Amino acid sequence: MISTKGRYALRVMIDLAEQKSDDFVPLNEIAARQGISIKYLEIILKTLVKEKLLKGRRGKGGGYKLTRRPEDYSVGEILELTEGTLAVVACLQKDADPCDRRDRCRAIAMWSKFDKMTRDFFRGISLADIMRDVPPPQLLQIEPLSKKRTDP
Repeated sequence: MISTKGRYALRVMIDLAEQKSDDFVPLNEIAARQGISIKYLEIILKTLVKEKLLKGRRGKGGGYKLTRRPEDYSVGEILELTEGTLAVVACLQKDADPCDRRDRCRAIAMWSKFDKMTRDFFRGISLADIMRDVPPPQLLQIEPLSKKRTDP
């Protein structure tokens, strides 16, 4: 499950992208528009600045702004940065201890495929895609699960 930290980070990035300005946007304005506490936003923004997704400036005329164009940020990049991992099961996390059952795990192929689909899905959507308010092509290509078995 994606936490509030990841969801709020995405909201802030969209908010800044929608400003369409090279000016720094004050923290209190972002907090007011998004209905997020300044204290919690500071934690999230610190991470985004540290990883150079945003540029921050203190003092008069300060605030935050994007370091790239909205097209150049993927939702996956933002979520992975703030969430740490989007792995669907613990054994697929980046620094997971080796699983002693992996060589005989019947479900590992399924979990791996689902994990890849999740990462590819979020990495395939940019801030610009979200701002267009039109489903990105990737969203339109998802087909419902077909019924491969018939119940007796």
